[in-house]
Amino acid sequence: MRDSAEIGFRAQQVVALRLMKIAAGGAAANAEAARMVTEKLAAATEAAMILASGGSPQRVIGRTKRRVRANAQRLSRTRKKK
Repeated sequence: MRDSAEIGFRAQQVVALRLMKIAAGGAAANAEAARMVTEKLAAATEAAMILASGGSPQRVIGRTKRRVRANAQRLSRTRKKK
């Protein structure tokens, strides 16, 4: 339950950060939108493979938690303008 709550909180954070980045426009926005779609497809495929091979839902949740946490950290970093 705690993992699910953390995923929910961090996922909302990632959505907000991605929306800000996409709203800013430009090449970084296009790259983030493409990355988001690619990540979703990869995550869904990985989850299906884990479950189809007898893996547990807890394993899927653990992988999802790590991915969401990594995205939140990546998107939270401030970038220096060149």
